[in-house]
Amino acid sequence: MKNSARLAGCLLCALTLTALAVAPADAAPAHLTVATYNIHAGAGEDGGYDLDRTAGAIRALGADVIGLEEVDVHWGERSDFADEARDLAAKLGMRVFFAPIYDLDPPTAGAPRQQFGVAVLSRFPVVDKENHEITRLSTQTTDPVPALAPGFAEVVVNVRGTFVHFYCTHLDYRPDPAVRARQVEDMLGVLGQDRGPKILVGDFNAEAGAPELGPLWTALRDAAPGGPASYPAAAPVSRIDLVTVSPGVRVLATCTAETLASDHRPVVADVVVR
Repeated sequence: MKNSARLAGCLLCALTLTALAVAPADAAPAHLTVATYNIHAGAGEDGGYDLDRTAGAIRALGADVIGLEEVDVHWGERSDFADEARDLAAKLGMRVFFAPIYDLDPPTAGAPRQQFGVAVLSRFPVVDKENHEITRLSTQTTDPVPALAPGFAEVVVNVRGTFVHFYCTHLDYRPDPAVRARQVEDMLGVLGQDRGPKILVGDFNAEAGAPELGPLWTALRDAAPGGPASYPAAAPVSRIDLVTVSPGVRVLATCTAETLASDHRPVVADVVVR
């Protein structure tokens, strides 16, 4: 079944179709469906932890490559000390790359390290991956200062012979946009080192029109301008979960799914990569 058809069948999704350009007769474009989803460490709007529910919400999207934010790996009691990245990949039959933002010593000797960050799930082969550093203001120390820290994930996926750079990010949540502005600058520096089609997704904690995100649009474009809000999930008022694409990536359709498996709604885009 074609990705665009699968996307149209996504449960409880409102589709926003974009105009289609006619490809040259000899072109061999690569179709894929991508998504971003802040999973809130597996907790739904009801506050209950249920990773099976999270997996079900992701499965319903029918996405090929998915960026996940707020992923716990042996982090704490709130997520039963589970390795959510590995567990979700197993439940969904997908490849996974986990990029920790925080990597802390275990509470007891011999226990796994406590990690929290972002992850990428992919149905396509992953030929390269890296956890990049961007500026962050830590939530794990007192009196933090902006400093480089990991948690900006990049994978290169082989989409039927086309190599696509896929990035997942989670930007600073504080009202002051200064750290987000520096994070945007850092991400653009990473993207500038890579050639070929690029897709950047994530929880930006700012709407697309926010001034601090402005420099992004020199290299990328918003896949769903004017699309529905994604946060909070029960009654969304802010569109802070974004899919962005580089020139050469054509957006066929976008979808924001109505689900309460997290405090955010997932955002999906069906794209063609030349």
